[in-house]
Amino acid sequence: MTVPPPPGPAPDDVPGQEPHQAAEGEEQERTQEARAAQRELVAHTPGFIFSEAASFGGSLVGGAQHGVSGGVARDVFMGGKTEIHHHTTAAASTAYASGEIPQADLDALSAVFVESPAFASALARLREERVLVLAGAHATGRNAAALMLLHRLGVPAVHALSSETSPAALAAQLAAPGGHVLRDLPLSRNRPLRDPHLHAARDQLKKVDGYLVVTIENSPFLLGATPARWEPPEPAAVLRAHLADHRRGEDIEGLLSLGPVRDFLSRGAHRPAEAVKFAAEVAGYDGSEEAAARLADFGQAAVEQQCREWLSDPEANLRDKAFLISLAVFDQAPYVLAAELADKLYVHFQRLQHPEQPPEIPVFGLAAETRLERARAEGEVRDEATEWGSVPQFTAYFRKENTPSVLLTEVWTGHPSARPALVAWLKELARDGRPVVRTRAAAATALLARADLPSAVALLIDGWAVSKSFGPRVTAANTLTLAQLLDAPVVLRLLTHWCTDSHWARRWTAIRAFGLLTPLRPDLAGPALSALAARARAGGSSPAEANNLIESTALLLSVGGRRGEMLSELVRLLHHDTASVRALALAAFVRACDNDEEDALVEWYTTTGMYETYSAHDLATLWRTALGDRAHTRGALDALHTWVHVAERRADTARALEFLLPALVVTADDRKRLSHELLNLRAPDGGPRPPIADRLIGVLTPSTAEPSRS
Repeated sequence: MTVPPPPGPAPDDVPGQEPHQAAEGEEQERTQEARAAQRELVAHTPGFIFSEAASFGGSLVGGAQHGVSGGVARDVFMGGKTEIHHHTTAAASTAYASGEIPQADLDALSAVFVESPAFASALARLREERVLVLAGAHATGRNAAALMLLHRLGVPAVHALSSETSPAALAAQLAAPGGHVLRDLPLSRNRPLRDPHLHAARDQLKKVDGYLVVTIENSPFLLGATPARWEPPEPAAVLRAHLADHRRGEDIEGLLSLGPVRDFLSRGAHRPAEAVKFAAEVAGYDGSEEAAARLADFGQAAVEQQCREWLSDPEANLRDKAFLISLAVFDQAPYVLAAELADKLYVHFQRLQHPEQPPEIPVFGLAAETRLERARAEGEVRDEATEWGSVPQFTAYFRKENTPSVLLTEVWTGHPSARPALVAWLKELARDGRPVVRTRAAAATALLARADLPSAVALLIDGWAVSKSFGPRVTAANTLTLAQLLDAPVVLRLLTHWCTDSHWARRWTAIRAFGLLTPLRPDLAGPALSALAARARAGGSSPAEANNLIESTALLLSVGGRRGEMLSELVRLLHHDTASVRALALAAFVRACDNDEEDALVEWYTTTGMYETYSAHDLATLWRTALGDRAHTRGALDALHTWVHVAERRADTARALEFLLPALVVTADDRKRLSHELLNLRAPDGGPRPPIADRLIGVLTPSTAEPSRS
């Protein structure tokens, strides 16, 4: 099949210095609301990006959730895999989830658990003090250690508490006898764990004959308490324990003496999880050449060598290499995407290598199974999430999960002559109508930026960032967000600089990127707010840019355990000497409040914020200021309607509003305004005033008789 010549330059790729009128015109096109953009980014980003980001662990991202709330049971697979969320009912009045860990799971873990030198002293402290805070670095096995500490005490049951449990509410969750574990408790300046919290928990545990282990990352917000410092066991000990479990009753010394096993243990410190995976590989060794090859292939060095051989092999044709690169971009995604878009990359390679010949794509070729086998990849049918529901798709993925990042980096840095074709292909992907394709283009470019940031910015990112069209700018924002997650150099400095750049489109891109980034990297919320406030202080924003500023700043209030900290920062901005900065703080707060999706601010206040003195005070301050500011009164009242409608569905939210509303009344006018809104409130379908409104009116004016129903 002969491929037609390439079209002329697409408008998306034509940069230009545009006046504010161009940005204002963006209001007329179908732009994507920031929360939806964040959900799309997380849903379609490949798993190898998240697995390589140091701030990621489990379903938590530095303490924040991937667009879904904490405290509920879930099985979440990132990237191209299916996402399945099992949520509690909205009407549930329990503030925090808790459940008993099956004894079989504890017994299975106990059979392979290896004690580090820190374990014995931690166990002695737990037995004596009943409450133990176990602090350690990410991926060092501290959560497994917490379970085993309780298991070794011989408690009748171990209950897992939600990580959303606030320190102030901790003691109230310890009603059952036995063991309790609170894993990965997020702490912040406004949500510290203090010794009075632990004393209260200890007193309650004495009453029920219980024990508690809390695990945290090393944190400066553990005040007045001395944690037990956790260090992981030696990888060799972990490997030995898991081998003994896999090969019960057999002599494993021969396996441990194998050359690939000795090489693995000699390559420096490995995380416990890596040793566990390698143990499974070693346990499958049967003496065959194939089994020996699998062991030799395990690890980063083997993957790097394999990628170099694939790309430099003179016998491999361009189409095979194009498929390998496409599969790296679409790892854990439907096979048809990798195959379809590989042929488009093949066209670009042909034009680059043989510009005098028209490119051709064979209509038929190797079967999918054969192509995957050559690529050391596999495929299976999985449910793929779509906006209409789950559909079965044949999903392809490399056997070694780090292959995609290694392969793309090798193409970019080891074969610069391929860059023109790769750049043209990624630009084409960025214009695709499918969200997964656009997001994968951004993820691939983020990896290239980590390897060579100046080239990636010059050849791809900046062109997208200065585009007049919305789509490429979002791709640029997604790329910079993911590049920062991968700790690409100077990305944060670039975003901060672009926030006040002379080009309106670069400013828009940086502002959106900060909004996308901070829920995934809560530790960057402070620098992000400073950069956004600096842009507001400069003034002169178009309506589109101002709305983008508000949306991105509002997303800072979705940052898991740092919401209290962000509220206090917004309160600080209320006292700023620039009116535009104060306006940004209020508008962002109102926007964040006017949201009833899962894990919205109203849900956080219900379950956590109202129990934290400083957070509750700051939130009430922002509500009062917004309600009393003429520019924001109407928006704040509409947001209050949203909270009342949530309270109609949730008893715990109704109680939270009964606590909040009196704090919003300072003058008689405040009471009059709120009572008037509640009296005139209607159900979302236009029906009569909901009963919860009358109940809240009674809280505002307790001496007044119940208002007549209308």
